[in-house]
Amino acid sequence: MNSMERIPLYQMVQEYLRDLITSQVLKVGDRIPTEKELMERFGVSKITVVNALSGLVNERIITRVPGKGTFVSDSEYEIPTTAPKSPLKHIQKNSGEMRTRLIGLIMPSIYDYFTIRLVHGIQQALNENDYRFVIYLSEGNIEKEKEAIQTCSKIGVEGLLIFPVDEELFNEEILSMKFAGFPFVLIDRYLPGVETHYIASDGRLGVNMAVNYLWELGHRDIAICSDSPLQTVTVQERIDGYMNAFKEKGSLINPAHIVTGFEIGSLEQAETHPLYRYIQNRMATAYITLNGSLGVKIYQIARQAGLKVPDDISIISFDDPTSIIEGYSTFTHVKQFERDMGYRAAYTLLEVINSDEGQHGKYIKTLVEPELVIGETTGKNVFSTS
Repeated sequence: MNSMERIPLYQMVQEYLRDLITSQVLKVGDRIPTEKELMERFGVSKITVVNALSGLVNERIITRVPGKGTFVSDSEYEIPTTAPKSPLKHIQKNSGEMRTRLIGLIMPSIYDYFTIRLVHGIQQALNENDYRFVIYLSEGNIEKEKEAIQTCSKIGVEGLLIFPVDEELFNEEILSMKFAGFPFVLIDRYLPGVETHYIASDGRLGVNMAVNYLWELGHRDIAICSDSPLQTVTVQERIDGYMNAFKEKGSLINPAHIVTGFEIGSLEQAETHPLYRYIQNRMATAYITLNGSLGVKIYQIARQAGLKVPDDISIISFDDPTSIIEGYSTFTHVKQFERDMGYRAAYTLLEVINSDEGQHGKYIKTLVEPELVIGETTGKNVFSTS
């Protein structure tokens, strides 16, 4: 069986539970198998099971009841419990005053499908718990990020979800919140050496999947490309995953194929860009881009250079740049489950807010297992001799 025919592990878990429910083995209100039972049955990690269950929760097929388990849902069925249906609703501060039920979300921008899906997931989780949220855009500027944190504090948000700005130095406002015990969760990246709650996609694993798939197609000259101006934690982790993938195969790493720190402006002047000559001369037969928009630019440059995708070169991007419609894809891409990531980030924050231990309790660190989705931008290397 080749990798195009493999069923993702989380989907196997989901199909198993769907079959139990549709066949009436599990009926409305029945408790589904525990995470541990599912892990043992399928021989998968906890994160795989959590991904599977989160997807079914989003589809309203199952319902979680904290402290009791997860049950088969029904729109008219109410699982008996003495607690409110949502464990996070109608809770007051220790002082007895009503909470604001307001969360702050700080992001660099909302311009691509990754961030749009992320916000949708956050919105769904907060709506389910009668919370509202305000969005501040830092525009990739650390001073604006600091200002947004200060503004959120002034308006009385109960906690913050922060997609941090790419900077070499930490935002001291984030460090101040940590030491003050104010609830916050970082999304997509963390601060090296600083313990915080965070949720991110497993970038190392995502790149490893991409390299392995391209290797199966006969590609050996595989470039990894990032247009981030800084060597951020996210970029470095993915480059580490790229290098480890080659080491596992006993293959030498060509430094010329690690293409970072550049910027592509207007495609009208693309022919003067060093990357244009790199692509035109087929220095690499396959490209892994660390974001979707860069994948599109490399696709467009290849066409300008007279190359066909995937006949001449193959491209795999992180995130699908071509459609926001689930299930529809053109680009082969590393899917990071952005909606689920946002959903779980919001729930993590609400758990921290309502925990007796608060921000000083055990830190919740979640790495979401990505999935390689095969599209139309990858093909066999016809010049391969292996």
